[in-house]
Amino acid sequence: MKETTFAIQDRDGIHARPAGILVQRMQGFPCAVTLRKGDRSADCKRLFAVMKLAVRCGETVTLTAEGEREDEAVEAAKAAFAELGL
Repeated sequence: MKETTFAIQDRDGIHARPAGILVQRMQGFPCAVTLRKGDRSADCKRLFAVMKLAVRCGETVTLTAEGEREDEAVEAAKAAFAELGL
């Protein structure tokens, strides 16, 4: 299992466009990828689940990947968060 934490810097938080891009990139990996905010979590391969977390600017989220190619999935998520300015 691989895990990384992100502090969201975008003033709009994780809204529809970045959530869609994250989900699209994570769907290419066979491992389970989860985004967690506090005690709530979402499957990173389901757009509405990610959106339902309602992540806002200043909040911290933890991304966890478990299974085949988990290292690559975490690195892809890091790249997506950096590219999107989250």
